[in-house]
Amino acid sequence: MLRSPALDAWAGATLFVKAEHHQHAGAFKYRGATNAVRSLSSDDASRGVAAHSSGNHAAALARAAHERGIAAYVVMPEGTTAFKSAAVARYGAEIVWCAGTLASRRAVLAEVLARTGASEIHPFDDPRVIAGAGTAALELCEDVPGLDVLVTPIGGGGLCAGTSVAVSPVRVIGGQPVDRAATMADGLRTGTSPRTETILADHAVERVLVGEEAIADAMHAVRERLNEVVEPSAAVAFAAARLSGLDGLRVGIICSGGNLAVSNP
Repeated sequence: MLRSPALDAWAGATLFVKAEHHQHAGAFKYRGATNAVRSLSSDDASRGVAAHSSGNHAAALARAAHERGIAAYVVMPEGTTAFKSAAVARYGAEIVWCAGTLASRRAVLAEVLARTGASEIHPFDDPRVIAGAGTAALELCEDVPGLDVLVTPIGGGGLCAGTSVAVSPVRVIGGQPVDRAATMADGLRTGTSPRTETILADHAVERVLVGEEAIADAMHAVRERLNEVVEPSAAVAFAAARLSGLDGLRVGIICSGGNLAVSNP
C-alpha cells in the first residue's frame, strides 16, 4: 500500500494505493489467473489451460500455469507488441497466433481447446477469476480500515466486480474510458460480460467516464508525485477518483498494472 501527500493534493482526497503494478506479472490479473489455475482438479490441470489475450491476463495465466507445472496455451493476435508476447513466452506458454479480430481470437481458441483438451480461463468472465481479483481490495480494506470508497478501472469488469463483492457495502467507483475503441488504456478496450455487468449492477457500482487527457494527466501525476510508473489502464482509476468530487474522503485505489514497453533512446 502506497501513500503520497502530494498525490492527495492533486486528487483532492486521501488516497491509499494498492500497488498491483508491483504484483507478479505486473498486474492484478495474476490473482484471478492463479485462483483459477489452483482451483482445477488434477485431471483438468494435466491437460493445461488456455485463453485468448493480448495483455496482462496472458502473462498472468502463463505464470500461474508455470507455477503449477502445467501447460498453458495463449492465443494472441498478430500485431501484439514484442514486449507483451515476450512476457508470455518467458513463462513457457505456447503462443498461438491469430488475426486481430475478436472472431478470430475465439475461433483459434476453440481449435486449441479441441486439440489439447485444456481448460479455458477467461480473463474476466469466470467466477474464480473474479474472486481472485477481489482479494486485492479485501487486503487493502484489512490494511486500511474505514475507507469511504474504493476506485478501480473497468474493462471487462472482473476487477471492479470482485472488488464490489469483497468490500460490500463500501461504495465502489469504476472508471472507464470515454472511447473504449480508441483509448490509450488498451487493457480497457473490451466490454463487460453479462456476469460482470450483473454483479456491478447488484452492488450499485458508480461509473465515471475518463477522457484521454485526464488519463495522461493521471499517469504524469502518479509518476511525479508518487514516483511510480503505471500503465494507462491503471491511471484511469486515479483520474476517476479526481473527477468524482471525493474531497476529504479516504479513498482506496486499486492500481491495476504497470506493464509498459520502454523504448531505447
